[in-house]
Amino acid sequence: MKITKIETFVCNARMRNWIFVKVLTDQPGLYGWGEATLEWHTRGVLGSIQDLEPLLIGEDPTRVEYLWQIMYRQHFWHGNGITRATAISGIDIALWDIVGKVHGVPCHRLWGGPVRDYVRLYSHLGGGKMEDFYETTPSDASRFADLAQKAVADGFTAFKTMAVPETAPLEGLKPIKYAEACVRAMRDAVGDDIDIMVDCHARPSPRMGHLFAKALEPYGLYWFEEPCWPEVTEDIASIQRSVTTPIATGERLSGVHAFRDLLEKRACSVIQPDLTHCGGLSEGRKIAALAESYRVSMAPHNPQGPVSTAASIEFGFATPSYIICEAVHRDVPWRQDIVAEGFEIDRKGRLVRPNSRPGLGIEINEKEILKHPFEQELPQRSFYADGSVGDW
Repeated sequence: MKITKIETFVCNARMRNWIFVKVLTDQPGLYGWGEATLEWHTRGVLGSIQDLEPLLIGEDPTRVEYLWQIMYRQHFWHGNGITRATAISGIDIALWDIVGKVHGVPCHRLWGGPVRDYVRLYSHLGGGKMEDFYETTPSDASRFADLAQKAVADGFTAFKTMAVPETAPLEGLKPIKYAEACVRAMRDAVGDDIDIMVDCHARPSPRMGHLFAKALEPYGLYWFEEPCWPEVTEDIASIQRSVTTPIATGERLSGVHAFRDLLEKRACSVIQPDLTHCGGLSEGRKIAALAESYRVSMAPHNPQGPVSTAASIEFGFATPSYIICEAVHRDVPWRQDIVAEGFEIDRKGRLVRPNSRPGLGIEINEKEILKHPFEQELPQRSFYADGSVGDW
């Protein structure tokens, strides 16, 4: 069995272009689906996949770790850059899909079988300037409360929101009071039985991150995410030590080495590798093993397309430290036209039962993808009041 071709399909999904990767083999009807979606870097990722393809043509697709090593270590430059890491991730996910199909079992069976009966999903409500996943509306406390109630009505028992606004390196009480009002409104709206996460999107400086974390601590957050830049690991660790709220981070990191540094510094309670960026399922499993040794929870970042979601769910069924899966279900109304999924979702509680189909258990409709060709993503720019560049 040999790899004969690697194809890419771009599908515009409003906020981002989904990049699907299809690895074909010389066995009739045997191929694998992966995903390598990276917002505002679509062309770069497509080019990286093309650069990697000559390394893989003619190789056995079931030698997944061997091929991962080739993609990461060959061509002199290691695969640490985000576009290269994302390209590797998309191909790696597709290879695991092939291996599952060869053996006739879901991917989680390849990794030791299910360690849980279901995977819990959580919704993302949006916030700040980010285009809301439900609809575009002003972001204020009452609107956050309405969105929270809508998520619960949709069956979710947990949701995440960007209630922390874009914030200059040092500001007064206004942004702190804004975030506190929004979180208080959501907690009052849904009660204590619903888990609320707040994502800072690494907007604040380390000191502002401390202030936000302290202000929101009384509201019992499930986690407080990316309170400052991921490059300043010591500062994230300092925030983690200063509050009882679990700190989550890691969506912008790639490779086990970056997560090793995060874990060694005891910088968080939850790591969030994105399987489409961190090195795929192969590297994700290594990161998970490392997290397990530190007793740190795992909740992969997953706001992308349906192949990413399928990979995250398969990964969750075989990973003990995995606690919850991010789910985007209203980004585009035609999402389900693109994919046939093997897993079933209990709408009450948004719980996913194990997939029984081989590999990732999905099939992508290529004809539907053609209805949504590449479009340049909307530029997301952030500036502070004085005109200086901020973090979106």
